[in-house]
Amino acid sequence: MPIDQAYNAPLAALFAPFESRALAWPERAAFLRARWGPPFSSYPTSGVVCEQSFKPDAGALRGAGLAVTPFIEPISGGFPLVLVLPPRQRDEARAALARAVRLAEPSGRVVAAASNTSGARSLEADLESLVGSIESYSKHKCRVFWSRPLSEAVIDGLRVDAWQTLDAPRPILDGRFVSRPGVFAWDRIDPASELLAEHLPADLAGRAADLGAGFGFLAAELLRRCAGITALDLYEAEARALDLARRNLAASAEATATRGQPPIEYYWHDVTSGLPATYDVIVTNPPFHTGGGSEDPGVGRRFIAAAAAALNPGGRLWLVANRHLPYESVLNASFGTVRSVAQRHGFKVIEARRTGSVAR
Repeated sequence: MPIDQAYNAPLAALFAPFESRALAWPERAAFLRARWGPPFSSYPTSGVVCEQSFKPDAGALRGAGLAVTPFIEPISGGFPLVLVLPPRQRDEARAALARAVRLAEPSGRVVAAASNTSGARSLEADLESLVGSIESYSKHKCRVFWSRPLSEAVIDGLRVDAWQTLDAPRPILDGRFVSRPGVFAWDRIDPASELLAEHLPADLAGRAADLGAGFGFLAAELLRRCAGITALDLYEAEARALDLARRNLAASAEATATRGQPPIEYYWHDVTSGLPATYDVIVTNPPFHTGGGSEDPGVGRRFIAAAAAALNPGGRLWLVANRHLPYESVLNASFGTVRSVAQRHGFKVIEARRTGSVAR
């Protein structure tokens, strides 16, 4: 999947102090929200541990031979270098910076970079508030900023400890769900998913999948509204969201214990690479932005193509999207019948059916 320049630029800026020899590259390092690409690919990586919970980026790192985990645990002694590409959500970004400070060894450094359009100046100030004076400069329309050796820094330990929990899971919507900052629409039901849930017909039945499941709202609504669902698979590229979906669907099962719940499987998976199983029903509110934040309808088109390939004959896709997104061509090319079900607040709900009868 191509990645836009806005996504690559912070990675290039992050390595600028090493390219200029302002900083020396160590034998060991931790890299939070790691991504693969130049100039990272020019440095020794055998001692680098990467934290990445987004499946496409994690896959690229693993393909390059790096050690990758969704979460780096602190190690005895710490790391001499902790690199950070802070995410866009402020609380999640602050938590990442605070964790970086705690992962570093006593004489280690924290180095971070962000694009100017993603709050680089504010993030620079955030790191400074944690460790005292820092160094920084502009590169590639980004800011790269780094601490002095932490043994020489004035660390605000209370703030570091408090910020580490800023993105912790917590109840939302009067306790109906658990979510956390950084997950899509983390503290609310986004209006597109709500519109789709309202129009899911009660006669949906058989094996179902939710593509891009987030923290589990649509999956929970599908089970609540459609008693004929016999099994449900959730696909989500962001491991942080998928962990929340597990918790939320388990809570939903407890709440409906009298009726019982069909078997549920959870897949940390990039839907655009295709699906490993076939289904009678697929629901999706596909993403339509790149990692850099720019709009890319191609992501949604690939979700639709993956759904079409995975549906059984007679299977049904229920899709919600921004009304202006040009999905109709791929829908009409991939399905026997396509109909518009509803439109509201700039969103559209579409049902598409595979030609043929459902095989039972």
